[in-house]
Amino acid sequence: MSMKVSDHVLERLRDWEVEYVFAYPGDGINGLLAAWGRADDNPRFIQARHEEMAAFEAVGYAKFSGKVGVCAATSGPGAIHLLNGLYDAKLDHVPVVAIVGQTNRSAMGGSYQQEVDLLSLYKDVASDFCEMVTVPEQLPNVLDRAMRTAMARRSVCAVIIPADVQELDYSPPEHAFKMVPSSLGMPHYAPVPGDDDLARAAEVLNAGEKVAILVGQGARSARTEVMSVAERLDAGVAKALLGKDALDDDLPYVTGSIGLLGTRPSYELMMECDTLLVIGSSFPYTQFLPEFGQARAVQIDIDPHMVGLRYPFEVNLVGDARETLTRLLPLLKTHKNKSWRKKVEKDVARWWEVMQRRAAVDADPINPEYVAHALNDLLPENVILAADSGSAANWYARHLKLRGAMRGSLSGTLATMGPGVPYVIGAKFAHGDRPAIALVGDGAMQMNGMAELITVHKYWREWQDPRLIVAVLNNQDLNQVTWEMRAMAGAPQFEESQSIPDVAYADFARSLGLNGIRVEKPDEVQSAWEAALASDRPCVLDFVTDPAVPPIPPHATLDQIEAAATAILKGDSDRTAMVRQGFKAKVQEFLPGGRHREDRPGARDGK
Repeated sequence: MSMKVSDHVLERLRDWEVEYVFAYPGDGINGLLAAWGRADDNPRFIQARHEEMAAFEAVGYAKFSGKVGVCAATSGPGAIHLLNGLYDAKLDHVPVVAIVGQTNRSAMGGSYQQEVDLLSLYKDVASDFCEMVTVPEQLPNVLDRAMRTAMARRSVCAVIIPADVQELDYSPPEHAFKMVPSSLGMPHYAPVPGDDDLARAAEVLNAGEKVAILVGQGARSARTEVMSVAERLDAGVAKALLGKDALDDDLPYVTGSIGLLGTRPSYELMMECDTLLVIGSSFPYTQFLPEFGQARAVQIDIDPHMVGLRYPFEVNLVGDARETLTRLLPLLKTHKNKSWRKKVEKDVARWWEVMQRRAAVDADPINPEYVAHALNDLLPENVILAADSGSAANWYARHLKLRGAMRGSLSGTLATMGPGVPYVIGAKFAHGDRPAIALVGDGAMQMNGMAELITVHKYWREWQDPRLIVAVLNNQDLNQVTWEMRAMAGAPQFEESQSIPDVAYADFARSLGLNGIRVEKPDEVQSAWEAALASDRPCVLDFVTDPAVPPIPPHATLDQIEAAATAILKGDSDRTAMVRQGFKAKVQEFLPGGRHREDRPGARDGK
């Protein structure tokens, strides 16, 4: 039997050492599906419940493996469904290749069933490389360039293959005019800045008295070098959410996450520093960086298109973070004044005390902060964590101390709902020997997490370590948006949009043969985590949590929090009845100083 184009697609993916393709079937890729049958399912076809989930799983796999994630879908609706997951990859700079079907060439332009102009549809999400294969000789070059571009630019690439082309006999490009030969492989490279730029950066950093460092996911491979620079400059180090696992949270000078979901020490670090070094991050919220003119600043990024953003940097260094810091370190002087570092470390120590107090505040029935805080000391040393968007991301960002080999991620820039569960599924295919935990809200769980438990049920027996835990914060409220409405608009909860039904998540998990535990009392939280971590199969923990626990921004003032409290008091539902008695007193317990006014946000400004 002659080799079909579809056969060669899978052969070429194997040559690129692709192990898994996260996908959902459809007749627009029937030729590929038949080829998978002839190839004995190599690379593995991992069947999601929905194309968007397939894309998220490819993103999770890529984030936690360091390899290219590959997903596939049929023409028309299948290709459309991939888009949200692909945009998640694009905005977080994750290498993903999408292979999508298209109607037959003979039907194009005829308003045929499921005909969508995929080149136009994908030209933004796959802006670095998006091509349609129309003849067999074109295939190897298109697929190779997609894989290579995804890796080199950490981006999304798309390969569109019409259904009739999939069925054609494959013939390679010839040594002829207008034929484009191709080759495999992506060499490792680590660009570094020039000596003059390094010297200028060192001059700025050496002149600083109060140095702040902000690291993102681009600093993950430079952990040791970041620590050395921080020690040399007596700097505090804040972390963008995508860089939460780039540096250990138990280091005394690591202030934790930055931004709306960040910590008070990170906010103060930025508000009071005179020098800023940003490494491998495109953190977007300028208001959480030093005031313009307050700090001299240096940026390090491997992508020349991403330097100079967010802040008026004095020196931009284009290069690999590890190699650049290795060359920069000998030029840096040891700081003599230790008072800045001592202040940073004092702020960090106080913050973790605040987190302990906030987790201990009574709630009805369970404080969601306690759910995350109780997990912290139980985290396996090689755990992989994912948080979904929403209030769950607040508790992931603030309460969990990542250290050593622990990995964690979320939808950082798109901040879309829904990737928590598929991220950890992708992680389990990347590292089947490691436990994985997803911290998700009940909104995200209802949106798609429950369906993707079926995917977990389908594949979990293949994983060397069967532990995959989905922790659902069940507060029957789309909580993050509810609080945003209160804080930003002074509006009470709009029940019609925000209230969601209670669902028996644990029961559903058990119906699939997984473990499931419903947790309704605070004294059951720790034992539930311990049971899930000791489970011989995936487990869903249904934590019934209090929607009235506020995800307070690190820069919030007491006046702003009281405005949010007033918005709640405008509500007329049973849900808000419990907070009518002394809500302001209760919410103050969640402030960074508890009831001690000098520790409250805004206290320095006399608020």
